[in-house]
Amino acid sequence: MSVIMFLSLAVFAHASFQVPVWCGAVNRDRVTYCRNNAHGILMGCSKRQHRWQKLKMIVLRSKAGDFSRVVFLAAKEKFNAFLAASGLLSAIAAVIVPAIAGAE
Repeated sequence: MSVIMFLSLAVFAHASFQVPVWCGAVNRDRVTYCRNNAHGILMGCSKRQHRWQKLKMIVLRSKAGDFSRVVFLAAKEKFNAFLAASGLLSAIAAVIVPAIAGAE
């Protein structure tokens, strides 16, 4: 159980914070998105304003639509988002399934 959970969390962390993707943060004109290189689907590029903008979009309810447009910008970002979600779900399943199976 612990090996599967550890590996699943490693996949989630890698896809969220290390995979090379476009930044995707909203530019100052509020119409276009940043095309600089970034690390991970949740992090921005080297510009100070873009570093935590995508994480702020998750917290602010009014920015949820902007976040989905940023994360699912192109096929590469869609795959990485799927990879991150799959890793997180696998880690949760690695904890919950043995707990339920052991309770019987």
